[in-house]
Amino acid sequence: MSKTNPGRFFEDFRLGETIRHATPRTVTLADAALYTGLYGSRFAVQSSDAFARAIGYRQSPLDDWLVFHIVFGKTVPDISLNAVANLGYADGRFLKPVYPGETLSAISEVIGLKESSNRQTGVVYVRSTGFDAGGEAVLSYCRWVLVRKADADAPPPSERVPDLPKAVDPSALGAACPALAAEAYDDVLAGSPYRWGDYAVGERIDHVDGMTVEEAEHQLATRLYQNTAKVHFDQHAAAAGRFGRRLIYGGHVISLARALSFNGLANAFHIAAINGGRHVAPLFAGDTVYAWSEVLAKAELPGRTDVGALRLRTVATKNQPCAAFPDKAGEGYDPSVILDLDYWALVVR
Repeated sequence: MSKTNPGRFFEDFRLGETIRHATPRTVTLADAALYTGLYGSRFAVQSSDAFARAIGYRQSPLDDWLVFHIVFGKTVPDISLNAVANLGYADGRFLKPVYPGETLSAISEVIGLKESSNRQTGVVYVRSTGFDAGGEAVLSYCRWVLVRKADADAPPPSERVPDLPKAVDPSALGAACPALAAEAYDDVLAGSPYRWGDYAVGERIDHVDGMTVEEAEHQLATRLYQNTAKVHFDQHAAAAGRFGRRLIYGGHVISLARALSFNGLANAFHIAAINGGRHVAPLFAGDTVYAWSEVLAKAELPGRTDVGALRLRTVATKNQPCAAFPDKAGEGYDPSVILDLDYWALVVR
């Protein structure tokens, strides 16, 4: 009997099962520094202990997307080692600030299964939760992923497509943000004079800058998260596939778009929730990523006057600057669009 793990295929999943993932990960300042080196994020709260302490944090927290990617990476060997593609996200909530030195672990529940019409693959829906060393949840989100079948003739498991919310209710936001001293928030040091009240629903922001992705960068980033999905690393196998190249982890695109969004959203310092998201098209090394954002909604948080929430839709493109806001086109998207992400971000008031 082989001691190696081939990963789960679609027919191996069962509705309602709970999967406890290896390997706990202590996330350090070194991880945060490498994350900055990969993406160049400049948000002041995640960059400066002094800035963070002045407004009410214990110290500078880890970047929200770094926390997400670490938790996501824990789930890959059990959920998406044999994935064709990660398809989307919903109902994501950041529940507690995570500081350097914290140890993260993850558990997933299978909440939906749907075999593809070609019987070669199927969609697996999971709700994954990240926990700190004390067992408290720091992050929860749903995602769905297209997974290969090992045997096309294997009967499909019980099928169900979960009913997921289109957006996280604003009343559920803010658990991962302590009460802030808004008067101590230094707009000059933060890099922008624009606070929550300065944004209008329907406003579109071209983030202007672009970042070209190198082959080594995206693999280094994905290894940082201990994400073992084969499609990101094995060029020998990828050469025989549809694209002939390694795919860049979709989360790498999210973090690039987030870093680019600083130019226009510098005071949107905290990702509070993920409403939905789609990886519209693949990205490859040598492509250049651009991004733009739209303000979909604004919300006050119950009992809080220090921060408000912006519901943002960030669209990332490849090899296409976003001055013209490339977007949906007919039944699909402009050919340049690679990411369509809907989320709540907190902005100081």
